[in-house]
This record gives sequence, C-alpha cells and structure tokens, in this order.
Amino acid sequence: MKSFLSQSSLKGARAQQRSIYSPKMLLIRSFSSKVPKFQNIMAANRGEIAVRILRAGNELGLRTTSIYSYEDRNTAHRYKADQGFQVGTGLAPVQAYLCIEDIIRIAKENNVDAIHPGYGFLSERTDFAQACKDNGITFVGPTVKNLADFGDKTTAREMAIAAKVPVVPGTDGPISTYAEAKSFCDEFGFPIIIKAAMGGGGRGMRVVWSASELEENFTRASSEALSAFGDGTVFIERYVDKPRHLEIQILGDGKGNVVHLYERDCSIQRRHQKVVELAPSMGLPQETLNNLYNDAKHLTASANYLNAGTVEFLVDQEGRHYFIEVNPRVQVEHTVTEEVTGIDIVQSQIKLASGMSFEEIGLKQDDIRPHGHAIQCRVTTEDPTNGFTPDYGKLTVYRPPGGMGVRLDDGPGFAGAVITPHYDSLLTKLTVTANTRELAATKTLRALTEFRVRGVKTNIPFLQNVMSNEEFLTGSVTTSFIDENPGLLEPKKIRRNRGNKILEYLGNIIVNGNATELGATGPPPSRIDPIVPVIEETPKSGERSLKQIFDQEGAPAFAKAVREKKGLLLTDTTWRDAHQSLLATRVRTNDILKIAKPTAQVLSNAYSLENWGGATYDVSYRFLREDPWERLGKLREAVPDIPFQMLLRGANAVGYTAYPDNVVHRFCDLAVKHGMDVFRVFDSLNYVENMRLGIDAVGGAGGIVEGAICYTGDISDPEKGKYTLEYYLDFARQLVNLGVHVLCIKDMAGLLKPKAATMLVAALRKEHPNVPIHVHT
Repeated sequence: MKSFLSQSSLKGARAQQRSIYSPKMLLIRSFSSKVPKFQNIMAANRGEIAVRILRAGNELGLRTTSIYSYEDRNTAHRYKADQGFQVGTGLAPVQAYLCIEDIIRIAKENNVDAIHPGYGFLSERTDFAQACKDNGITFVGPTVKNLADFGDKTTAREMAIAAKVPVVPGTDGPISTYAEAKSFCDEFGFPIIIKAAMGGGGRGMRVVWSASELEENFTRASSEALSAFGDGTVFIERYVDKPRHLEIQILGDGKGNVVHLYERDCSIQRRHQKVVELAPSMGLPQETLNNLYNDAKHLTASANYLNAGTVEFLVDQEGRHYFIEVNPRVQVEHTVTEEVTGIDIVQSQIKLASGMSFEEIGLKQDDIRPHGHAIQCRVTTEDPTNGFTPDYGKLTVYRPPGGMGVRLDDGPGFAGAVITPHYDSLLTKLTVTANTRELAATKTLRALTEFRVRGVKTNIPFLQNVMSNEEFLTGSVTTSFIDENPGLLEPKKIRRNRGNKILEYLGNIIVNGNATELGATGPPPSRIDPIVPVIEETPKSGERSLKQIFDQEGAPAFAKAVREKKGLLLTDTTWRDAHQSLLATRVRTNDILKIAKPTAQVLSNAYSLENWGGATYDVSYRFLREDPWERLGKLREAVPDIPFQMLLRGANAVGYTAYPDNVVHRFCDLAVKHGMDVFRVFDSLNYVENMRLGIDAVGGAGGIVEGAICYTGDISDPEKGKYTLEYYLDFARQLVNLGVHVLCIKDMAGLLKPKAATMLVAALRKEHPNVPIHVHT
C-alpha cells in the first residue's frame, strides 16, 4: 500500500536510533582496545553461572547466546541472553546440557565463536573442548591437555609429586575393584577417603573409618561416580582428620606464566560439599600461605596452564599442607575472590581465551592485593532439619536482600518460579563484603534475615546460625565444623509466613464463605444459578457483512462501508477484557468457544469483536499454558462473519519493549493469516514514531489499520494546557497521512466529557469526512 511508510526508510531511522542509544555499541567504542576478538559468546550451562557468563560477555560488548532444556524454558538464564535456543530436545533434563553434538550445532548455526562451559556439566570434558576446537570455536577454559591432566585426579597427583608439591599418601592410579582398595588399606591403614577419579563437587566421595565399612562404601562411591561422570573408577588416599580446606585461585596465560589471586577458605562443608566460602582465610601463618601460593603457581606453570583454575589443599592441625586436586574451571565460589581482589575472573577468562596477554589484561602479581573480607553463602532449596533434603515447588514469594556490600548471583529464583527436582538445589549465591570477618558476618546475617522465600524450604536458617557462631567468627573452623555443631541445624526462629496465610484465609472466606467447621453459624452462602438466555437463530439477510466486504475488497472498502452505515456500530470487548479482571487466569479458549455461537448471532451487526492483545496473549502463555495463535484460529472458525479486532502497541507489538522490525512485520502477517482483521495501533504518549512500524506492518499484512488517539486533559477547558483541540487534530492528520483506515479516540482514563467529545468528533469529522471514527472508552 503506497500510503504506508516504506520499510527501508523506517529501518534506517530505527537503525540510527539504535546506534545512538545501544549500551553495547558505546561499550565497544569506549573500550575497543580491551575487548576480546570474539563477537558472540555462548554460556553452555544453566542457572546462576550462565547468567554470570552472559553478564560478563555483555559488559565486554559481546553478543550473548544461551541454551536451555525444555524444563528450563522459563528460567532467567534463557532471557538474559541476546538469543536463546532449546538444547537436547527429547532428552532427559540433565542430558540435554550434556549433548555436545546439539550444542555445537546451535553454536555453528548462530555464529557463536566462543563457548564458556561454566562449572559442572561439560566444563571438564576433554571431548567437548576438542569438539569446540575442531569446529573453529574457542573453548573458554583450559587447553585439552590441561583438562586431560588435571581432570584426572590420578594424573594430577602424579604431576604434583613430580613438581615436589606435598601430597597425601594414596593409590598410584585409579582403581576399579574392591580387591585393589583392600590392598591399599592393608598397607596404609585407616581412615581413608575414596574419591571419584573424574569430577568433583563431593560426588563419588566417601570417608571410611574401618575395614568393616570398606566394601559398602567402595561400591557406593564407584556407583555414584559412574552415574555422575560416566566413569566409575576411583582413587584412595589416607584421610586427614579435621583439616582446613583452602584453595588458591590462579590464572594462567598458557605460556608458563601464572598469577594467583590469593586463597579461599572452604572448610565449612557438608558431606564434602562446600556451603560457605570465605576470603581471605584467618589464623594461618604467613609462611603456610606463601607455601600454598608458590606451590599452586609452580604446579600450574609447569603445565603451561591456560585460563582460570583452582588448586586445592588440605592444611592439617600442625600447619602442614597437602595437595588435593586442581579444578580446571571457574568455581562456584569465585565471587569471594572477585570481591576482595577487584578482579573479574569470568571476564579474565574470556580475555585469556581470546589470546590477550597478562599485560593487555592488566594482571601483574605485585599489583594484586586482597582488601577486606568476603563471605559467600549458597542459598539452596534444602531443609536443614531433614538432612538437607531438597525441596521443590512454586516460589510464591521471592524478595532478595540488597544494600552496600551485598551481591547476589541469581539463578532460577523469582516470584512464580517453579523449582524442579531435575537439577542442583542452588537458588542463589549471596556474597557479602566488609572490612573485617566479623562485619562481613553481621552484614550477611542481616541480608539473610531480609531474604524472603516462600513456597519451598531453604537453608537460610542454617546459614543464619553459622553467621552467629563464635567459632566461625574467629576463623578457626575445620571441615568438621558442621558435624561438631549439630545446633546449627536447628532454626532459632521459625518464619511463620503470617502475611501470606492471612491473605489466603481472607481470599477463601470471600470466595467460599465462613467455614462451619470453625464455628460459623447461619445459612451457607446463597447459590446463584445463572440464567442462560435462549438465543434464537435468526435468518441471515441478503446484505453483505462488513467481514465479507473486507475479505472480498480489502481495507479501504471496509472503511467506506463502515462510513456508509446508518446508526451506531458497536465493538464488544468481553473476550479481551475478561483477561484484565479477577478471572484473568480462568477464561480458557474452551470457555469462550462455548459462547461463540450465540455471540455471533446477537452481535452479527457489530463493527468488531475485540479478542486479542497484550493481556490475552500474555495470559494464554503464562497462566493458561495455551497457544494464543491456536485460540485465534479456533475463534475465527467459530465466528466467521464478524471482524476481529486487537490492540497493537506499535513497535512493541503485544509486549512492553521495542522489537526488531522483522519481528513486528512477521507477527502482523501471522495474525492476519490466523483471522485478525482490525488492528488498533496506539502509543500511550501519542508518539507517532513508535506507531509507524505498527502501521506499516499491519498495512503490509493486509489488515485494517485503526490509528488510536489517546485522549487526556479536557479540550472543553482552554486553561488545561497542551492537550488542546488543535493538538489532537494535528495528531489525527499525521495518522491519516500515514494511511490509517479508521481513527480511534482512545479514552483510557474516562476523561472524555460529553462536551469535549462533541467538539472533538465534530472537528475530526469536518477534516476527515470519509474516515470512520471509533470511540473506545
């Protein structure tokens, strides 16, 4: 249609606007000398670490891509990326994130040139790193050789011995039989610890105190390792009783240069799973710490280690340290190191993977100094009073804390989110920073108290008890801390959730009346049987309907026919407004179809039936779990002869943000094909530039464009300011010049007085005698 703005001119205007206001463009321009060579980075993970990676990529000016399983289709990490794709369709929830072939396919089809694996899942898989390399995609992590060497705990142990780093006595290599385990124990005695040869996170790990416990624990550890990592081999070490667990964060450039970012104290553990992490440690001699730093750097430098890694040690009660393992990936607890050193570890990973040097990144060992103290708490959906059993369900309330020094790395948590049993129970990571350990603990305690989570149980009461513990505050805790303090598992104060319970009670009373079992007297609430009117089928007249005229002759003929109609034409909005009421989540497509036939008979002479827009679209997807497109098609089939109408927010379509031009055009095209006729295009501020795209898209799709004039003020009162009669007439002229078929006066706030309506309609009619005028109030 010639009267509509050309697509090319519109795209040019919008592209210019994006070039001015895009934060990413500004970021790239300002820091171009410090930005990696990548253009598009994928977070091949889920939850908080995926969000962390996407944010780091965004800050570096990179385009970001996420992947998500079907079960994760509504989680935050999907929507934090510039683009997101479902991975592993048809696979089990965990297996979806392990499907290397599908991840590589998505990356190649969408121009991803770097993949960050996060932690867990594929982060330590050599075959994944190799697949990335074979397909020309940079793996943001260690080299394939680094992963092979340090991912296998036996090889890592051999490398530590070769580098003269102290180790705990253990098996020479991975073992797979009970006989091998028994042979080691016969020689070195008990206690011993069994560990999975591949992987970590406490899985496949068992402490054995005597010979009678060996066979059962060996079998369980091997089975768990096979299930978690695909490899059932284990290795055995002498168990160091009540040690402290320290880890050194390192960054390597792959050329033998390594810097350390000091230590983290991870001694607060439950079943070898870290719960609270601290930086820096307290109560250790500086000589011991220096030995840890030097051994960590020496071991990884000798392996030409690339990217981020963590070298973990046990420190016994005499101050001797023993190498445990190297985790060749970013750790869950990396945030405490970031907070005390000021170094963004994830951004550093991306930069190192792109080939940037320490000098280019600004990493120099002498310049790296820790400042203050940081504490990280892993807030999980686990019940401390029931053996930390994971809990699942819908989060009815989710109010996170904030304030100075409080950092949240958010994962699946938000009000309305559904916590499933498919994945790890981590809800969010709370990291708090202050000048001293005691101040950091006090601030953490305040943040935990501020945290409100309803719908599932959490470990917040347990974490509050830890923050109040004197032994913890002095910094002298060991890995036996939780076992030796069973009182930590008992909440000091039970959160009663009284506000929500009161609201639920009142809602039940309002809907169902007072409960007789609670002593209510008097008659029960009256039952009202609705009177369903009998609609007699009326014979069709020989006159063509407005819908038929539009289908046969197009939008201009429709507008002409409306203008020539004698009397008043009505639009019925029942099918749309029901979704903006208290019934919003209950009006199903099936319910509307039941009244479709009588509606079609009673309103056969209507101007339109309004049945689509932002509310209906949103409610169908989010609450009813229905397809709004399928709904539109079914309603069109049930009511074939009355024009359908919808609301279109210009460039925002049926959403609340500006979409790319091609998305809006495609949306309108599909809407027309599914049965939509009249599109009421509006902008609440009467900003014509935001309406152009919508008008152009509807016209291009062959729909009827109804340009809305949003009314406010009072044109009958000349003292009311800018919203004068001339203001609205000028806006109407712009809409008519853009080619709208119908003008709509949209009185959203009910401000259009009779006198003002008379003035406005009369003036519009005088200037535009052939354009129908639709008042929506």
